[in-house]
Amino acid sequence: MEKSISPSNERLFDAVVYIIAAIIMVIVLYPLLFIVSASFSDPAKVLNGDVWLLPQGLNIEAYANILQNDKIWTGYGNSIMYTVIGTVINIIMTILAAYPLSRPDLPLRNGIMVLITMTMFFSGGLIPTYLLVKDLGMVDTMWALIVPGAIATYNLIVMRTYFQNSIPWELQEAAHMDGCSNWRLLVSIILPLSKPILAVMVLFYAVGHWNSFFNALIYIRDEGKYPLQLVLREILLISQSAQTDGGSVGLEKQILLSESIKFAVIIVSSLPVLVMYPFVQRHFVKGVMIGSIKG
Repeated sequence: MEKSISPSNERLFDAVVYIIAAIIMVIVLYPLLFIVSASFSDPAKVLNGDVWLLPQGLNIEAYANILQNDKIWTGYGNSIMYTVIGTVINIIMTILAAYPLSRPDLPLRNGIMVLITMTMFFSGGLIPTYLLVKDLGMVDTMWALIVPGAIATYNLIVMRTYFQNSIPWELQEAAHMDGCSNWRLLVSIILPLSKPILAVMVLFYAVGHWNSFFNALIYIRDEGKYPLQLVLREILLISQSAQTDGGSVGLEKQILLSESIKFAVIIVSSLPVLVMYPFVQRHFVKGVMIGSIKG
């Protein structure tokens, strides 16, 4: 005979869950709130440890220094272009690879997946990759930031798993019996049913492109093609190196300004991603739960 859970035990369990969730929320949100407050605070108060949660001594000099820099706006435009074009290519290539690999009637699909999975553990390394990109004539072009990572193996596996587990094979067979071609099946049936995983992939790929700076550091020579992350990195390095210039008063001012710039740079670079997330949150939550529930 099954034992029922008493209301008091259920309330206790709910209370413990809420307490743990609140603690996790504070741990996650506090660093973000602190960075926002510190970016708007008097840098002297930040260095003295007076800033805990709310801004102390409103100061927007760091934002003024960053946003008055023309390179910032050029970097924003470049990053938006790289992110949009790169994400579109990523999604198209990942779909075109994941859908055939999800079909049980594809010959040798398990062997192909083994070869694809091996690329997660073995790579040619930085120098061979650079030589390949150079031989393809992509150095100092945006394609050097997009083409080498056109398909992420992990994302490919996740999307293939979604196609396999969430879209019944019987539905696809029925569509074929009605005369539906593979392309029509993909566009008219598979993709409309795959909004959650597409939202997840868009977010993963877009955040990856937006935060990427190492590839630009390696392949991009023209400063006019720098993405935002590389521009902000240069601004931060310049502000830190400027601390050694001038007398003691000037040195102290540069130290305080560089302290504010560090926090302002984080906000400026993270804002577009924070704005984008709410629009895909509904599908994102469902997409990341792939494979968590069976039956």
